Amino acid sequence: MITEDTVSVRYIVDDVAAAVEFYTSHFGFDVNTNFPPAFADVTRGNLRLLLSGPKSSAGRAMTDGERPHPGGWNRIHLITERLDDEIDRLKAEGVHFRNEVVSGPGGRQVLAQDPAGNLIELFQPAAQ
Repeated sequence: MITEDTVSVRYIVDDVAAAVEFYTSHFGFDVNTNFPPAFADVTRGNLRLLLSGPKSSAGRAMTDGERPHPGGWNRIHLITERLDDEIDRLKAEGVHFRNEVVSGPGGRQVLAQDPAGNLIELFQPAAQ
């Protein structure tokens, strides 16, 4: 059920089935709807992730001919209390990372990539 408290983010993906498998297997999302190869949406808490394939309405060419494509630097942001343990678990499951851990004044972060190249930021807040 979608509520007013739900935040929806759309990712363009190359393969809807692979994206569903990735997010449910590695990040604890649940399937809400699944219409491969065009579209699926998965949820985790109040986050609804819309996975739009090339055959979805979101994957259609714009009026200038440009086609939406996966990747870029926008990303979902997931908070973890044990970043290093999450990295170890995900690497053992074959998840690819875009970078090494970066530390800053607010905490530590790393970027994982889904099968289409979209980013998932794992963030561990700094100790208060």
